[in-house]
Amino acid sequence: MQINITGKGIELTDAIKDYIEKKFDGLEKFYDRIIRANVTVGMETKHHLKGQVYICECRLEIPGKDVFAEKNEKTLYKAIDKVRDYLEGEVKKHKAKFFRSEQRDKNVRRESKEYQM
Repeated sequence: MQINITGKGIELTDAIKDYIEKKFDGLEKFYDRIIRANVTVGMETKHHLKGQVYICECRLEIPGKDVFAEKNEKTLYKAIDKVRDYLEGEVKKHKAKFFRSEQRDKNVRRESKEYQM
């Protein structure tokens, strides 16, 4: 899986890049057909009353459907963790739907061969 990381309003350090790569590489153990992950991290606002609010967005390119997640948190690492956890659930759902439909197609083909005899 290819991971593209962009920063919005913050400087991307090596520590942030390594953390993102480590977290999102782990998604491949749930579904190995992920093509690419486009991750954007940064500060949502610089308003002095709200404080620092960090944002993490990720779009996973999966055959058949793209999965998108966006979370806001007070720390950047919490936002990254929440996005990763959400995407893990979505990837598991997508994998289950994909295999159910694949099994259904196999059963339909098998039944149609039996009736041809």
